[in-house]
Amino acid sequence: MKRLLSVLCITGFLLGSITGCGKEEVTLEQPYDIYETTGSLGPTVSAGAQEYFSKDLCVADDVSLGTDTTDSQVAEGAGTFNLATNEIVYAKNIYERLYPASTTKIVTALVALKYGNLDDVVTIGYNATHITEYGAKLCGFAEGDKITLKKLLYSFLICSGNDAGIAIAEHISGSVEKFAELMNKEAKSLGCSGSNFVNPHGLHDDNHYTTPYDLYLVFHELLNYDVFMDIINQSSYKAEFKGADGSKKTLWFSSTDKYLLGSAKAPDGVTVIGGKTGTTSMAGSNLILYTKNDNGKDYISVVMHASDSFSLYSQMSHLLEMENK
Repeated sequence: MKRLLSVLCITGFLLGSITGCGKEEVTLEQPYDIYETTGSLGPTVSAGAQEYFSKDLCVADDVSLGTDTTDSQVAEGAGTFNLATNEIVYAKNIYERLYPASTTKIVTALVALKYGNLDDVVTIGYNATHITEYGAKLCGFAEGDKITLKKLLYSFLICSGNDAGIAIAEHISGSVEKFAELMNKEAKSLGCSGSNFVNPHGLHDDNHYTTPYDLYLVFHELLNYDVFMDIINQSSYKAEFKGADGSKKTLWFSSTDKYLLGSAKAPDGVTVIGGKTGTTSMAGSNLILYTKNDNGKDYISVVMHASDSFSLYSQMSHLLEMENK
């Protein structure tokens, strides 16, 4: 049965009338790989099988979307998805497994919003305050600090603090390992067959990876959460909470999104609502964005493994220009 569903799900990606895997949890033995399967798949999808697929997702039956000029300017993996028409405007290696860095945090946010109570008070533990990886970005919470899950989630996504990710994971699941299991469960339920997550923050692990298309699937699901939409639109955030001794504490955070900060400019006619960045030495520079154009159409765009921050925003802006064409 698993093998049959795997074939059906991949076939769905190749048929224009079917728009992607839905929320039924389907175990897939291989990631979606159009390069290898386009010429070999022959089965058709019955009407009854269509319930396994979503009607409101963008899918690609041809991953060579764009031009040679565009491809030369875009990082290792990228895609632009028109949510109004459920069409892919541009795609390059969207099913390739890549290291996601802090774009991982959108998966953590989805799990937190689905399983957590935003009014819960989270106590920052030892593991969250003892991240030793060089260069890891931290919000700066101290062990014993107490903060609501909602405020912690704002801090986590806006600052991109890895300590907040550990605190969220331990609060919801008791451990990072158990939380990662939940991340993978939720990702697979959305049709993310090219991903494996081992932590809530995206600090490098060889076994922690995703694809541009899987990031799109997760982000697309998060558009249903008003709290998430508000968080990603904030250029800064003031977190007020209590220390271990009950004293009042305040931390200020700035967004890592240069479009929101004004240090990068979106093309004319495109409004950036917000998104998530991610950078490590192994993952390069990454960004997933939700935008709208002057015609009222909305898009999700993702760039993975750009060589540096300048290239990342230059390449993202190039993709955003396609929205008004």
